[in-house]
Amino acid sequence: MPESRNKDSIMTESRAAEEPEKDDAVEGSPESSQFGRETGNFSAAQSLAEDPQSSPTVASDDDRDVIAFVGDSITEGGSWSEWFPEVRALNFGMGGDTTDHVLERLDEVIAAGPDEIVVLIGTNDLGLRQTVEHLVRNTETICVNLRRALPGSRMLVQSVMPRGREYAQRIQEANIHLRQFASTVHAQFLDLWPAMALDDGELNPLYTEDRLHLSPAGYEAWLGELRPGLIRLRELPPMTTPIQIIRPLR
Repeated sequence: MPESRNKDSIMTESRAAEEPEKDDAVEGSPESSQFGRETGNFSAAQSLAEDPQSSPTVASDDDRDVIAFVGDSITEGGSWSEWFPEVRALNFGMGGDTTDHVLERLDEVIAAGPDEIVVLIGTNDLGLRQTVEHLVRNTETICVNLRRALPGSRMLVQSVMPRGREYAQRIQEANIHLRQFASTVHAQFLDLWPAMALDDGELNPLYTEDRLHLSPAGYEAWLGELRPGLIRLRELPPMTTPIQIIRPLR
């Protein structure tokens, strides 16, 4: 695993991203992003501490599936164990994370051996002025690495969430690529845009207080899409054939 970045590095990136945008370009202030990255690791560890049998390395009589929620602070803020008590939910969300950060810590997700993987990542890439191509290629690499390491796991890739309307065109472009790619790694794609965005691409103000993070009403709206998405995912047979060919980005 690559070495974790220090606090000064994260703060520098967050400040640089915030200057040209009226809303917060990256999730939270530099301080909250650093705190989020710390508590993100704690989220998964806390899940295991509170429920030791949720570790795939520990023999147990608990036959619930393990589901890994992977993403940034939007994922980190979810009460996954409360919302999905029928599974052992592991929260791999970290505030301020980009696709690069998820790639750095992907071994943690793989080590948990989840039966299901739910991915939501990418908004901070755009906040830090990364290109759509960078976001898409990294997300594809995340999915390919997960599929190769966990061939029997079910995977749900979610569209990048809407945020301020000034990001709408780039987010939609990324989502088109992600939708086309998902089936390549036998993943399902869940389009959150119709439920979460206004006609102009703005994150619905009913669901947010800062044009980026979700309010309680926003999480309810997300769950309204995610729950049926997971039901559809579980109706499909697991994928067991190793990935050999990866579709290039067009």
